[in-house]
Amino acid sequence: MYAWNPRDYAQHSKTQEILARELLTQIDLRPDDTVLDIGCGDGRTTADIARSVPNGSVVGIDLSADMVAYATTQHCPSKTHNLRFARADAAALPFTSEFSVVFSNASLHWVCDQRAAVQGIARALRPGGRAIAQLGGQGNVADVIASFERVAEAPRWHAIATLGDMPYHFHSAISYATWLDEAGMEIQECRLLPMDLAHDNVPAFIGWLRTAWHPYTAGVPGELREAFLQDVATDYLGRHPRDHAGQVHVAMVRLQFRAQKV
Repeated sequence: MYAWNPRDYAQHSKTQEILARELLTQIDLRPDDTVLDIGCGDGRTTADIARSVPNGSVVGIDLSADMVAYATTQHCPSKTHNLRFARADAAALPFTSEFSVVFSNASLHWVCDQRAAVQGIARALRPGGRAIAQLGGQGNVADVIASFERVAEAPRWHAIATLGDMPYHFHSAISYATWLDEAGMEIQECRLLPMDLAHDNVPAFIGWLRTAWHPYTAGVPGELREAFLQDVATDYLGRHPRDHAGQVHVAMVRLQFRAQKV
C-alpha cells in the first residue's frame, strides 16, 4: 500500500473528475438510490453523487486511510446528511445486498485481483442493482510507461533509480465480461474505449505524473524524484509534442462496463 497525498491529488486530478462526471451521465440516478463509490479518492465526485440522491445514501470507499480522512473532513458531516466515507479494499468488499448502484471511476485498475472486485460488486448489489465502472484497460498509457522505462535505463538514472512495481493492472474487455458473467451480472456494455487525455500544460502533466504514478517512482530517491519526473516529461514530449495551445496529450484506453445484478 502506497501513501497518497490527498491535497496533491485534489490539485492534479482534474481529468479524473471530468471523466467521472461524464460517466455519471450514463447512469440514471434516482432520488432514493443507495450508492457505493469504489475508489472515492478526495471525495468530490462522491459528494456530487450524494447531492443527486437526496432521499438515498452514498458510501465512498478507498484503500487509503489518508484519502478517507481527507474526504470526510472536506465533505462530512455538515455539508451532506446522506454521505459517509470508509476505508475498504475493493478486492474484499465488506457489503452484502446493500446498494442499488455501484459506481467506480479510474480506480479498479489499481486492484491486483480484479476478478474478486467484480464478485464483491455483485455481492454488494441488491437484486436488480446496477453497476457502472470505467478504468484503465489493456494498452492504456503505453507511451507514458515507455518513457518511464527509457529514463530509468538512461545513464543518468540506471544506477540510482529503480522503478517501483507497476501499480496498474490493465485487462481486456473479454476478461471483464467473463468475470461479470461468473458473478451473475447481466452485461449491458463491456468494451475498450480509446481516449485522449489532455493536460493544460507541462506543469499539469508533471503534476499528474507525480500524483498518479507515485508507486512507480517509489524506488527513486526522494530528493531526486522531481528531477526524474522532469526527465520523464522531456522524454515523453520529445516523442509526443504539445499541441498549438500548449496542451500535452496522452493516449488512453479505458475499459467501461455497465451491468445489472440478475
